[in-house]
Amino acid sequence: RSGSPLSPPAAVSQVTVRDALNQALDEELERDERVFLLGEEVAQYDGAYKISRGLWKKYGDKRVIDTPISEMGFAGIAVGAAMAGLRPVCEFMTFNFSMQAIDQVINSAAKSCYMSAGSISVPIVFRGPNGASAGVAAQHSQCFAAWYGHCPGLKVVSPWSSEDAKGLLKASIRDDNPVVMLESELLYGVPFEMSEQAQSKEFVIPIGKAKIEKQGTHVTLVAHSRPVGHCLEAAAVLSKEGVECEVINLRTIRPMDIETVEASVVKTNHLVTVEGGWPQFGVGAEICARIMEGPAFNYLDAPAVRVTGADVPMPYAKILEDNSIPQVKDIVFAVKKTLNI
Repeated sequence: RSGSPLSPPAAVSQVTVRDALNQALDEELERDERVFLLGEEVAQYDGAYKISRGLWKKYGDKRVIDTPISEMGFAGIAVGAAMAGLRPVCEFMTFNFSMQAIDQVINSAAKSCYMSAGSISVPIVFRGPNGASAGVAAQHSQCFAAWYGHCPGLKVVSPWSSEDAKGLLKASIRDDNPVVMLESELLYGVPFEMSEQAQSKEFVIPIGKAKIEKQGTHVTLVAHSRPVGHCLEAAAVLSKEGVECEVINLRTIRPMDIETVEASVVKTNHLVTVEGGWPQFGVGAEICARIMEGPAFNYLDAPAVRVTGADVPMPYAKILEDNSIPQVKDIVFAVKKTLNI
């Protein structure tokens, strides 16, 4: 930043998703002594992805806790701690490993408030990388947005940019309900512009509100997590051909902001959903069903189109992996198909 009083302060700076998450954790640990972080390698090693870099040195053993490799065990400890009044942030090294703890997430965390008639709240965040990384094959590559989005009692968020990551993590930690935060490992090192407002300690993004990343008039593109970037790239390509895409970053999977999608479809009359997960019973399938059942259906000039991951366990070979994940060309193709051009 320039020190001269005449020059305006720099309004935006480049921050990686990793640093945005680190900032959010640091600020919330400082703000509320009930918040603590636990998971594999989060303390002395600074986190498997360096999200928790420096936090153990700053806050010590009680606030940043290394656990054994037992997801069911440490997720259970975290849920119990939340029921007893603390606010745990439980990191899974990848959400594929949350399957070891899915009983704790669904049966203990998600259902307790309802089953206790509201007398037990479970303010907990389950976070970590979700979906495909690169070259880690089938057991480490699936997207859990549809899995956890299916379950009442949970809130599910899926950030794309650094601003999303910081604002949603802070909102999740402050929320009195269990929140599943699905990050993308491939975005951790990606820098995004962050405004001064987004870098303030009180910046939060409300859970359940989508963001229109680009205004457009011809077709609505809806995505979450990394595919939001692909949609913006596809929109740039299509713009040169005279097609203006409206790009919606869902941000939250549950509760889903279907109103923003509906308003956009009413304007553009076309819908394409994009996700990295499998097609069957996916996030895109839910969006299409909700549009079908709601007032925006009458405004569609063509069937909605889904762009999804391939309906296979993720292959290991790079060329097969690339063909199993939605690419920019797949989005461009889907848009042209729905616009009949």
